[in-house]
Amino acid sequence: MQPMEIITFLIDFILHVDRHLETFVTNYGTWVYALLFLIIFVETGLVVMPFLPGDSLLFVVGAMCGVGLMDYSLSVTLLFIAAVAGNQTNYTIGRFFGPKVFAWEDSKFFNRRAFDQAHAFYERYGGVTLIAARFMPFARTFAPFVAGVAQMTRRKFTLYDITGGALWVGGIITVGYFFGNFPWVKANLDKIIWAMIFIPGALTLYGSWKASRSAQVKAD
Repeated sequence: MQPMEIITFLIDFILHVDRHLETFVTNYGTWVYALLFLIIFVETGLVVMPFLPGDSLLFVVGAMCGVGLMDYSLSVTLLFIAAVAGNQTNYTIGRFFGPKVFAWEDSKFFNRRAFDQAHAFYERYGGVTLIAARFMPFARTFAPFVAGVAQMTRRKFTLYDITGGALWVGGIITVGYFFGNFPWVKANLDKIIWAMIFIPGALTLYGSWKASRSAQVKAD
């Protein structure tokens, strides 16, 4: 598969995750839980995969639970474990590389700008960033990595990790469960997915801009 074909497929998957997921459930049944576990784990656990559709995926999972295609309790439990385990992996990687990360350049494997934004947000808001970032694309992937680089203690990190994971997975799946099958929501799901991508992203950019501006004022 050529690079452009891969990009086209990923965009289509993100925007039509409901169709792809329903087809997978129809064709492969309970294997869908393994697929979802892998997606959530990779998105939260590897800094090179921040583009996977975490929020929209959880929302669609909730909607599918609402119509009986998937099990609500099993989905929440497995994806919560995936989210926590992914963050723990990401944090461990960050601790391993430590301050050396600040010398890394932007590349196809490392988004320097996203890292800087997450770091500025972390410097501004501390550990609460790990909870807030769960709901922010890109920041969600980089926040645990940044916490590891900053040498936050494992115990403190785990507390924020579990709290944020429970709120993110449980909250969005539950919203999808109750509201995902409303006719208006189903008719406008593509717009809702775009909003779930861009609104948190814009808030992340604004927060990192404020943090960097505040740091600059202090330096002056």
